[in-house]
Amino acid sequence: MTQVKPLRPVPPFALPLEGRLLAHRRLLVELMRNLPQDRQDELLDWMGERALYRDGQEDPGAVPADGVELELARADEFQVLKRMVQAPKG
Repeated sequence: MTQVKPLRPVPPFALPLEGRLLAHRRLLVELMRNLPQDRQDELLDWMGERALYRDGQEDPGAVPADGVELELARADEFQVLKRMVQAPKG
C-alpha cells in the first residue's frame, strides 16, 4: 500500500481525525482495487475529472474565494486516491 504523508505536520488534537481519514482512505482504495476492471476504470475516469479544480481562473485558487480551500482539498484527495488505486500492490 502506498504511504501518503500529510502535507504539513498534524497538530496533536487532530491526530484522531487524521487516523480515521487514513483508515477510510485505505478501505476505499482496497474496495476499488477489488472491483471488476471495467467498473474500476469508470471510477478512475470519474475521479480524474474531479481531481482538477475548475474555478474559471488560469491559476486555480490564485484568487482567494469563499470555499476554494475546501474545493482544492477535495480535488487533491481525488488525485491521491486515484494514484493509490493505480499503484502496484505491495
